[in-house]
Amino acid sequence: MLVKSLFQRPHSLPYNYLARAQWSTRCLATICNTSESLSPVALAYKESPKPSPQNDSKSQPIVILHGLFGSKQNWGALSKAMASRLNTRVFAVDLRNHGESGHSQDHDYPNMANDVACFLKEQNLEKPIVIGHSMGGKVAMYLALNRTPMDRVVVVDMAPVKVRLSSEFAGYVTVMKEIQQAHVKKQSEADNIMKKSVPDLSVRQFLLTNLKKDAKEGYDFRIPIDILGRKLENLGQFDFAAGEDKYEGKILIIKGNKSGYVRDKDTELIKTFFPQVRIEGLDAGHWVHAEKSEEFLKLVTEFATEK
Repeated sequence: MLVKSLFQRPHSLPYNYLARAQWSTRCLATICNTSESLSPVALAYKESPKPSPQNDSKSQPIVILHGLFGSKQNWGALSKAMASRLNTRVFAVDLRNHGESGHSQDHDYPNMANDVACFLKEQNLEKPIVIGHSMGGKVAMYLALNRTPMDRVVVVDMAPVKVRLSSEFAGYVTVMKEIQQAHVKKQSEADNIMKKSVPDLSVRQFLLTNLKKDAKEGYDFRIPIDILGRKLENLGQFDFAAGEDKYEGKILIIKGNKSGYVRDKDTELIKTFFPQVRIEGLDAGHWVHAEKSEEFLKLVTEFATEK
């Protein structure tokens, strides 16, 4: 499957659940928290329902967390495929400052993980399977190490390490700001600006899924580019201590063998955090699920049904 086929726009509506949620004020890592340092943001989502309600599910419900500059729409085809193969509900979520979810000046893993914990609580998802790619993979690991109740975890091309983000990401922010300042009237105009610094068509198509029509018949980015640009450094962080913090549940890491985000030398460190980890590699780059979608689905469905 081509990368671009997974970046098409599904029909979805934002769902603001904050007004009905009853936030806890206790500082417990396993539940949704409200405090001076953690302020939950409403998360939009797209649900792929259980195809055969009359039949038993083959797995727990699945919650999918996208990567930086991504959104729930990138996972539309895969969400439906997982729901069909496992006869279970699948929720593709927009993380804060992404997609149709709320914006906040705070963009770090503790806040993103807390948002998701609040979402799980509101949706009564007591022990879901959580799948996270890249930034979303670190959010999933934060949830696991904070002992959020989950059935099992799938992390896509991300390791529990502190890293310095590639300069490419700052470059993406710069070119998106340039497009925003140009007040483009057509998506093709945006692509022409972006191709000067982003030659890969599939990456441009991915980034430009964030470009939406504005009230003036032009196009604007729906994500807060300035906030994300300022907070890029936060996304390389990993605040847990090897040997002290541990998740004893099942976890599958699916890495892209051409990516470099999960290195062979990180294996022992990964096992100190996740003793039951299983690591699988696919012949792909960082967007493993898009480049090798069928192989990815096979790994996920087998893992989801393991006893």
